[in-house]
Amino acid sequence: MALLPILRYPDARLFKKAAAVSVVDDSIRRLAADMAETMYAAPGIGLAATQVDVHRQVIVIDTSEDRSQLLTLINPVLLNQTGQCEGEEGCLSVPGIYETVSRAERVTVRALNLEGQTVEMEAEGLLAVCIQHEMDHLQGKVFVQYLSQLKQTRIKNRLAKQARETL
Repeated sequence: MALLPILRYPDARLFKKAAAVSVVDDSIRRLAADMAETMYAAPGIGLAATQVDVHRQVIVIDTSEDRSQLLTLINPVLLNQTGQCEGEEGCLSVPGIYETVSRAERVTVRALNLEGQTVEMEAEGLLAVCIQHEMDHLQGKVFVQYLSQLKQTRIKNRLAKQARETL
């Protein structure tokens, strides 16, 4: 396994749509394992392949406290969304920034697992939010795009300043 570099907003590659995975093979399983290792090391609770500059529809999520519930979703599709919740979101591609975003409270998703089998699952709360957040990445969308233009500009400026200070 290997740690992968995470793209930082507003990198243009974050806005590229991911292609569907045609076959779940060892290369996809290796990608998912590397993504999980990268997510845990960051540390985070979700990571989309887009964020590591691989434009394939693969996401990894683990919202458990003890990192024991790793979920890999390949070619995920939202089948149903109900309710609404607002919560503070962050993103490994937008480090140190947390903003309130409105999402569906419950979702039903269909995806392939690491064996290439179709699975359906229902999720609510933090897991539902995380699934929606990571699926947005696969469509080339970053959570800050839900915010006002003013807030987006402030976030870009803050991240640019952080980047300058780390040089």
